[in-house]
Amino acid sequence: MSQKPQETALSKCPGCEEPLEPGDLFCGACGYDLSAVPEPPRDHPTIAMAVPAENGAAAAARTPAGHPAAVRSDGPGGPGGRDRSGGQDGQDGSGDFELAAPGAGPAPGAAPQAVPAAAPGAAPQAVPAAASGASSAPSSAPSAEVSAPAPDPRTPAVELPPAPPAGTKLCVACRAGRVDTDGYCENCGHAQPRERDHMEQELESVAAVSDRGLRHHRNEDAFAVSTTALPDGSPAVVAIVCDGVSSASRPDEASAAAASAANEALLESLPRGTHPQQAMHEAIVVAAEAVNSLAREPGRAGEHDPHRHQNAPACTLVGAVMAGGLLVVGWVGDSRAYWVPDDRTHPPARLTEDDSWAAQMVAAGLMNEAEAYADERAHAITGWLGADAYELEPHTASFKPDRPGLVVVCTDGLWNYAESAADMAAAVPADAQLRPLHGAQVLVGHALDGGGHDNVTVALLPFAVPPQGAGSACGDT
Repeated sequence: MSQKPQETALSKCPGCEEPLEPGDLFCGACGYDLSAVPEPPRDHPTIAMAVPAENGAAAAARTPAGHPAAVRSDGPGGPGGRDRSGGQDGQDGSGDFELAAPGAGPAPGAAPQAVPAAAPGAAPQAVPAAASGASSAPSSAPSAEVSAPAPDPRTPAVELPPAPPAGTKLCVACRAGRVDTDGYCENCGHAQPRERDHMEQELESVAAVSDRGLRHHRNEDAFAVSTTALPDGSPAVVAIVCDGVSSASRPDEASAAAASAANEALLESLPRGTHPQQAMHEAIVVAAEAVNSLAREPGRAGEHDPHRHQNAPACTLVGAVMAGGLLVVGWVGDSRAYWVPDDRTHPPARLTEDDSWAAQMVAAGLMNEAEAYADERAHAITGWLGADAYELEPHTASFKPDRPGLVVVCTDGLWNYAESAADMAAAVPADAQLRPLHGAQVLVGHALDGGGHDNVTVALLPFAVPPQGAGSACGDT
């Protein structure tokens, strides 16, 4: 900010005590800038700082404590033979700045005003008033000494915020505020990433990945993977994938409730010796009841409300169980299961049929598959889990593969980008049998690279059988 020169009313130069004439802007003996009036101090230092002298007390009044003073070398142009033109710090040559070392003596012709440096541990030393900047205007007695002011006892001490208790969830944005139960930071208000935005789980023989995708504001998919043992001690592997119906209320709660209920039902019935296909059917019924109960929760909708089932929470479900050499799948809706053999010379297969408008058109012979799925009504589902479902019709199918392969259980967020069995097999990495989690991550990435218009969830179950194993599809219901 530019400032106008101020006229001096001093009788003597503060730097060298040379008599002054009225109206002088610079001292004719030492070149002291008489228009520069020191500002009052802005803080209260607790110790005195040693300031290098330049042109007597003048340099100390214009130079911040602890910094070397910038001194112009002699040159023509200014009053008293000093060059007062503008320049850059640290330049050399005629009319340029030189950095004066701390403790350097005064410039030629200036009155000595050196301030001794304080030794470590020594008491604070008195500083000339002009050098310390304690006075608001140049004094006619610059040699008077003023001690540094003591700290103001009325100034409250700065208290650091207490450390948060162990286990407190901190904001990912400011890293200081606590995250409230509603998912927002108490300090900066930043919304925290939801836990369900991206989920991964891997067990010994099954892995699953779910992602929010690139267009949806939340993840309405859910999955559950688990392992248990049959009565004979042989292992059983379970994977459940659910897709919340976005047009219904609370679809994320519906998918989570269905996946959890179906998984728990299978873990309870399989160890008792229930046939895997029957266990899958019962699990879907239990999952449907869990979703139905969301519409009957207290505080949601009164029993007297005739519309309480309209737009009720809803979701689709697809599951797979590998037990006793059998592969059992069950579904309601348009989530799918695929079979991809390890030997890619053998054809892959889709193991489920959608409950959708497009599937009905194809089954009725009114359209071929390409035409049906190109229609804007293709993904309108005709079967789902929810209180407003027309009628629950769980589908189950049982297979006995005769070669090792991989079961892909997924929502339409994935198969929209790999619809046919051949396309899905091409998207599955060649080593997915050995690295199922990596394979699931690759498939989710395939959907995101394709546009990620929907939530994406996929579970991979490697199915290992000896090459000489016999058998084929056992049937479906």
